[in-house]
Amino acid sequence: MSKQVAVLGVGMHPWGKWGKSFVEYGVVAARAALADAGIEWKDVQFVSGGDTIRNGYPGYVAGATFCQAMGWNGARVASSYGACASGSQAINNARAQILAGLCDVALVIGADAAPKGFFAPVGGDRPDDPDWLRFRLIGATNPIYFGLYARRRMEIYGATEHDFAKVKVKNSRHGLANPNARYRKEVTKEEVLSSAVVSDPLRLLDICATSDGAAAIVLTSLDFARKHSTAPVKIAGVSTVTPRFPNTVIEMPNFATDSAATVAPPAVPFRDSIARGAYEEAGLGPEDMSMAEVYDLSTALELDWYENIGLCKPGEAEKLLNDGDTTLGGRVPVNPSGGLACFGEAIPAQAIAQVCELTWQLRGQAAGRQVENAKAGVTANQGLFGHGSSIVVTK
Repeated sequence: MSKQVAVLGVGMHPWGKWGKSFVEYGVVAARAALADAGIEWKDVQFVSGGDTIRNGYPGYVAGATFCQAMGWNGARVASSYGACASGSQAINNARAQILAGLCDVALVIGADAAPKGFFAPVGGDRPDDPDWLRFRLIGATNPIYFGLYARRRMEIYGATEHDFAKVKVKNSRHGLANPNARYRKEVTKEEVLSSAVVSDPLRLLDICATSDGAAAIVLTSLDFARKHSTAPVKIAGVSTVTPRFPNTVIEMPNFATDSAATVAPPAVPFRDSIARGAYEEAGLGPEDMSMAEVYDLSTALELDWYENIGLCKPGEAEKLLNDGDTTLGGRVPVNPSGGLACFGEAIPAQAIAQVCELTWQLRGQAAGRQVENAKAGVTANQGLFGHGSSIVVTK
């Protein structure tokens, strides 16, 4: 049985700090996706929401929250939470409903109204919660982890602050023409290197912001899509894998790794396994990808993802960057949208927004940032507590 479903419509609410409810953002994105698909709200049979736990009870039941805001239509509903992988889980739930023959038309929505500054744990005292502990016990905010990963890359592969700064320069250039991006300003390497140190060796312009924003997609069966489009874009593979024991590279929010004293590490490390799962479902490989949208929480993490998704071997990401392979016009542009560097984090919307970008690219609708002759793309994302997230999108 084919694992493919069609992306019939995509829509977004621009990223920024708007001071409104995440529900309002989600409705804007949903209506845009429905209009893009050429269908009406009453045609939607299943709604899959990405949860946003910092926005109260409505955020914990995002699927139903969006249904009510759109106007109850009797659609079946589900809500998903996997931190920054919430959007991919919501997509996977909708895809499963379609492939099981339970519906033909599904709407996937993710939206967030993020706090100012960095993310903090939700309220209450939970001394057995590693996410609570890493903030309260050792003060390890998210940028602390980003800095540790960056320092690891420098020690193992010889990366430099100049390499990290070049990632920001590239992404800022890509995001200039993106109407949904929050930051649409080109920056120089010197500006990155002169910005304030946040978590050594990373500086302010190396680290993504927190943002408000939303993204939505209309997924349908291929048969339904062919009645409404001559060449629908398809989701060919979705990966929501977890690590295999022992996980010997630290992952947020933990502050210790598994021991490999008695059990050897897996042949494929966790982050490498994320995109691999999507490739295997799609029957494609990294060599087939025209572009990638990856989770650039920091400039250094983008370099890690080049290797994790198979664009190059370990230790070769800096060469890929410096040779211009990952910029628009290069062999495999990475983050043609501008990435989180230009958007910031709106947690449940991120993985969905990546699919929106790949869809526009594959349709040839990414004006000002178009990847030439785009045929397929891959996303990479990751949520706290071992939530992998990767999606392969094809023509």
